[in-house]
Amino acid sequence: MTDLDAVDPLARVRDLFDLDDDVVYLDGNSLGAPPKAVAERMQEVVRQQWGRRLIRSWSEGWWEAPQRVGDRVGRLVGAAPGQVVVGDSTSVNLFKALMAAVKGTDRAEIVVDAGTFPTDGYIARSVAELTGLELRPAVPDALELTERTAVVLLNHVDYRTGRMLDMAAVTERVHAVGAKVVWDLCHSAGVLPIELDALGVDLAVGCTYKFLNGGPGSPAFLYVPTAAQATFEQPLTGWTGHRAPFAMEEAYTPDAGIARGRCGTPDILSMLALDAALDVWDEVSLADVRAKGLALTAYFRSLVEDLPGIEVITPADEWRGHQISLRHTDAEAVMGKLIARDVIGDHRPPDVLRFGFAPLYIRYADARRAAEVLAEVL
Repeated sequence: MTDLDAVDPLARVRDLFDLDDDVVYLDGNSLGAPPKAVAERMQEVVRQQWGRRLIRSWSEGWWEAPQRVGDRVGRLVGAAPGQVVVGDSTSVNLFKALMAAVKGTDRAEIVVDAGTFPTDGYIARSVAELTGLELRPAVPDALELTERTAVVLLNHVDYRTGRMLDMAAVTERVHAVGAKVVWDLCHSAGVLPIELDALGVDLAVGCTYKFLNGGPGSPAFLYVPTAAQATFEQPLTGWTGHRAPFAMEEAYTPDAGIARGRCGTPDILSMLALDAALDVWDEVSLADVRAKGLALTAYFRSLVEDLPGIEVITPADEWRGHQISLRHTDAEAVMGKLIARDVIGDHRPPDVLRFGFAPLYIRYADARRAAEVLAEVL
């Protein structure tokens, strides 16, 4: 353990995770590590809630879980209660958000980050085709917005480089032309304090299996501010978003609140695994998480930036998420050798090595070991 670990205010939190000390896990930006409490909670859910209470569990907490767990996520992204719902995938929630954002618009285009995560681009294109709007890719640093722009879709943190956009400044710029903004928070939720309410963000989506540690395929979240809920008309009008789901009415009338963002029956096992995973955040300060994340990534960067054949493409300033991305001509082979030696990161074609630092369970000693093994491999 390094001296930095000895004075780390979050060091105790690592004990809440089920981790092998012989493995350096730097891929929490793709799949977070499991908190120990999840396995125990899932046993209780399967054996008691499902196994003993059976269908009665729907009226004993299951039905309200998407909103209840949504409020827990909302606390981590600066949203007051009643504005975040958990369910479906990021792609599905993004489709809901974009379709709602452009419904009834007299504007002509959807603007999307030119370097966006592929699914965001695919969904944005589908929305454009369905609505007859133009899809225009743009570089975030050179956003050209006009009165033709209906909505702008952006990733808060770039998945390749780890670069973070200024949410406040960009949101203000989008609103200045009368357009709406949809933020993808997949690589920033659980990374730093986010203030969706305070910044007047129109809509946001994000996943929960990365830095929120919800587990593989855990349900995503959708943010719709209270003031916009009455006019939030999403296209997937499934029964659980109805104002009275069990009335079995022929006509669809959406719920008055955030539940209108729901669609089908929630995946209860994944939902409650996420609920258990979120317990680790109850006594953790996001400010401490952010401070350690910046320190960890700076430390790792200092150890690898002069290695042969390596180019660091993650910003050196504070405008980055909790990852360091390196460019190397043989990135795929290098990552394969690292993983074979129990240093787990990932590779993004054609030449990017990604190392994600989840401050809740990654130590400075892990960063040093990863840098040493990388040097040996190179």
